[in-house]
Amino acid sequence: MEQRTMGRTGAPVSALTLGTRAIAGVAERDVDDAVDLVVESLGRGVTAIDVSDAHGSGLAESVVGAALAGRRDDVFVSVRFGDPVDDDSAHRGSGRRWMFRAVERSLERLGTDVIDLYQPARPDPTTSLDETLDALADLVTQGKIRSFGIPGFPAEELVEAQWLRSGAKSATATHVPYSILTRTAERTVFPVARRFGLGVLAGAPLTGGWLAGAYRDGTVQPRSPHAVEQPDVYDIGSPQNRRKLAVADRLGTLADEAGLTLLELSIGFALTHPDVASVVVGPRTVSHVDAYAQAAEVVLDDDLLDAVDAIVPPGTHVLERDTGFPLPALTRERLRGRVVSRSIRA
Repeated sequence: MEQRTMGRTGAPVSALTLGTRAIAGVAERDVDDAVDLVVESLGRGVTAIDVSDAHGSGLAESVVGAALAGRRDDVFVSVRFGDPVDDDSAHRGSGRRWMFRAVERSLERLGTDVIDLYQPARPDPTTSLDETLDALADLVTQGKIRSFGIPGFPAEELVEAQWLRSGAKSATATHVPYSILTRTAERTVFPVARRFGLGVLAGAPLTGGWLAGAYRDGTVQPRSPHAVEQPDVYDIGSPQNRRKLAVADRLGTLADEAGLTLLELSIGFALTHPDVASVVVGPRTVSHVDAYAQAAEVVLDDDLLDAVDAIVPPGTHVLERDTGFPLPALTRERLRGRVVSRSIRA
């Protein structure tokens, strides 16, 4: 598998990064199967892993730690923190107090003394960016992490982060949703990442499964763990999803004509962008790993990329909610300039 570098740090990473949300689900059924899935991924050339401490409330980290025994130095490990790990409201967010506890827990579960990349899972409106960056820089100084990043939305926070911190104590990476259906990062995050030399981890290249191949016109409602957890997001009969289904079908037809699977077209597309360091994938089975590894070898020519652009223009998205994090500027209160009161009926 092609080896790339993580932004200006020069750290080597594989074209594909192993995400662990699905692995946590496998581990809840059988830990050994989950460990084997990570090992099989490494055996196919994956040298980068992106794990969240919230995946399985730490279970995913334990699985990764077991799989990396004896080979830790060969793998780039990225850890995201800040999402709720349990019901305790103090065990979340990007504040210094929780961050310093969270990193110790992650190091212990991973069985390592240093994390290659540490970053918040999402923006934290309750904590100042200054505090978050200060704490992350201190963890670098302490030798517990090698580098840190911040989420890619809103993109202006990436710029603010570089303004607040420079040199060795600045963010070197970001994580952002990026797929054919969600190309917003091309006009927001990617230009900023290029300007400051940030390594970009591109997540959700299949838009949560919409580009895996099952969502085509004329098919029955696909079933998946995602669809069970969020039925409204995957309901092909809902008005807001009908356009996404139509676009996915057009892309599927385009892939068919090119002799590719839709998954291969989608992964190849995400890997083509020069500002993407690595694409995060979430296999549930070894056959999924094989499909992703094969897709990573696909090279899309300009004619095919132009055809993709004709279906979903550069810098756009099909649904706003797929872009990642809700933008404060798009809330009803910010758009209207006032809080809309609602009458309460008995």
